[in-house]
Amino acid sequence: MSFSAAVDTAGFSAPDGAVTFHDPIHAQHADDAWWRSSVIYQVYPRSFRDANGDGMGDLAGVREELEHLVRLNVDAVWLSPFYTSPQRDGGYDVADYCDVDPLFGTLADFDALTIRATELGIKVIVDLVPNHASSDHVLFKRALAAPAGSPERAMFIFRDGQGEHGELPPNNWQSHFGGPAWTRVVNSDGSGGQWYLHLFDSSQPDFNWDNQAVRDEFERILRFWLDRGVGGFRVDVAHALVKAEGLPDWGGRADGSSSEGFPGHEAPMFGQEEVHAIYRGWRKILDEYDGDRVLCAEATIDPLPRLTDWVRPDEMHQAFNFAYLHHPWNAHGLRNVVSSSLQAFDSVDAPTTWVLSNHDVVRHATRFGLGEDFPRPGDGIGHFDPQPDTATGLDRARAASLAMFALPGGIYLYQGEELGLPDHTTMPAEFRQDPTFARTGGERLGRDGCRVPLPWRAEEPAYGFGTADTPWLPQPESWKALAVDRQDSDPGSTLNLYRMALRLRRELGLGAGSLQWSVEYENSDTVAFRNGDVVVLINMGEFDTQLPGGSILAASHPEAGTDGLLAPNHCVWLKLN
Repeated sequence: MSFSAAVDTAGFSAPDGAVTFHDPIHAQHADDAWWRSSVIYQVYPRSFRDANGDGMGDLAGVREELEHLVRLNVDAVWLSPFYTSPQRDGGYDVADYCDVDPLFGTLADFDALTIRATELGIKVIVDLVPNHASSDHVLFKRALAAPAGSPERAMFIFRDGQGEHGELPPNNWQSHFGGPAWTRVVNSDGSGGQWYLHLFDSSQPDFNWDNQAVRDEFERILRFWLDRGVGGFRVDVAHALVKAEGLPDWGGRADGSSSEGFPGHEAPMFGQEEVHAIYRGWRKILDEYDGDRVLCAEATIDPLPRLTDWVRPDEMHQAFNFAYLHHPWNAHGLRNVVSSSLQAFDSVDAPTTWVLSNHDVVRHATRFGLGEDFPRPGDGIGHFDPQPDTATGLDRARAASLAMFALPGGIYLYQGEELGLPDHTTMPAEFRQDPTFARTGGERLGRDGCRVPLPWRAEEPAYGFGTADTPWLPQPESWKALAVDRQDSDPGSTLNLYRMALRLRRELGLGAGSLQWSVEYENSDTVAFRNGDVVVLINMGEFDTQLPGGSILAASHPEAGTDGLLAPNHCVWLKLN
C-alpha cells in the first residue's frame, strides 16, 4: 500500500518522500559471522512445553515444537538451565553441570534435541552458571565436610567471621535475593564455624575463581558440551566471578548496585579486571571447535563503554544490552540508548544486542502498560499493585518489537513474547516459587509472573502446554485467546507479526546493516531511522504523526499508517518512493 503525506497535529510536516538522514552511526561489517546479526530465542525449559504430562516442561517438549521456532526465522535457541538441580532457583542452582535433571529428561533427550535443531538450521546455546553452584553439588558437600583451609574449601569462598567468636559475617555484602550474602556453617561438634559467600540464595555458594582448580573444572565443563555439538554458551552473571582482594565492605546499595540499579563502578563483587583473563581463555577453547561457537555475557555493568570490555575481539562475542532492555517508553531515551549502544560496541568491533524481555524481568507487554512505573529488575507485579493497561501495553510491545527487529546487530527473544504474552500480575501468593519472594517475606514478589507455562492450544488442558490439568505455575485465563493455534490463522496476530517481520529482517539483511537517524523527526516524539532501504518510524508521543511517502512493508497494527498518519504507540517500516 502507498499513501500521501499530510500535516500532523504536533505542528511539523514532512513533505511526501522528502526525508533526509544523518550519517550512519554504525558501519556495515565485512565479517558475515552468523552471530553478528543473529536472532536467538530463549527457552525457559520448565515453561515451554510438557511432553510427558507431569506439569513441567522438558527437553522432549522443546524438540516437539522446534518447527515453531523455524517459522519464526530464528538462528539459535538458548536453553535456560536444564542441569541436575534441586530447583530452588529455577535451575540456576546447579548440582551437576554435565548431566540433565530428570525433570527435563536425559542426556539422550538433549542429544536428540541438538540433532533435530541442527537438521532444521537452528543452533543450541547452553546457559552456563559459573558464579555459583547448588549447595547439593558434590564439590560443596566435600567442602562442608573438610576443615578450614583445606583444598576442598578453597573451591568456594569460606571466611572466618568477625566478632569475638566469629559470630558476625565477614563483611556487609547483601544477597541479590534479599538478606545477607553470607551463611555460617555448623561444625561437627555443634559450634559455629566459618561463613561462605552466596551473592544469591544461601543454597547457591559462590565459587572461588582465584583458585586454578575452579578454572580447570569449568574448562572441562565447556568441552563436555562443545563435544556434544552446542553452538555456544550464555554466561550467567558474567561480571561477578572474581571478587576484589580482601572482600572489602561495600558502601553502595545492599545488592551491590549503584543508584541507577546496575552494579556500581567500585562494587568489589562485580566487574573486576581479572575476570577478562578467564573469558579470553574460554574464547581460545571455543575457537578450537568448528562452526563459529559463541559466548554471550550476561554482564550488568554500567556505563555502556565499560560493558564493551566483555566483547573485545579476543573475548566474548556478544553481551546483553540491559540499558536497552530497561529504557522507558520515551523517544529521546530510545534514540539515546540506541546511539550510545552502537557507538560503544562499534568501538571494539562487536555487534550490539537488543532485548526487550527475559526470564528475570516483567514482560514488555506488561511493562509498557505501566507508564513510567517500571518494577525493578527481579521484581514482579501482584494483584495489590497498580495493574497495567493491557491494550496500551500490547500496542507498545508490538511497536517496540517491530522497531527492534530493524536494528543492526543481534536480537534476543524470550519465549512467549511472540504471542504478546503479558506477565501474570494476579498470581496468588501460594503459587509463587521464586526465592526472592521467600527471602524477603513477600516484600519482593520475584520473577514467577514472567515464567508461566506457554499456551499452545486453546481448547486443551493447560492450553496445550501438556496433558496435566495443572502446570507448575498457573496460567491466566486471558491466555486462552493468545494460544498459538488461535493466533496461527489470524493475519493480524502478534505471532504472525513476528513471523513476517523476522522473515523480512533476514531477507533484507537488516541485522548486518547500518543505522541513520532522520533529520526531520529528530526533535519529535516519533523515532525515525533508516537501515538500508527500510525507513522505520515508531510514534512514542500522544498525537498522530505524519509519515513520509512510501510503501508500507510492515506495521505493528493492521491500520497503522494507512491514512498517511501514524497513531501513538504504532510502528511502521516503509520503503520510500
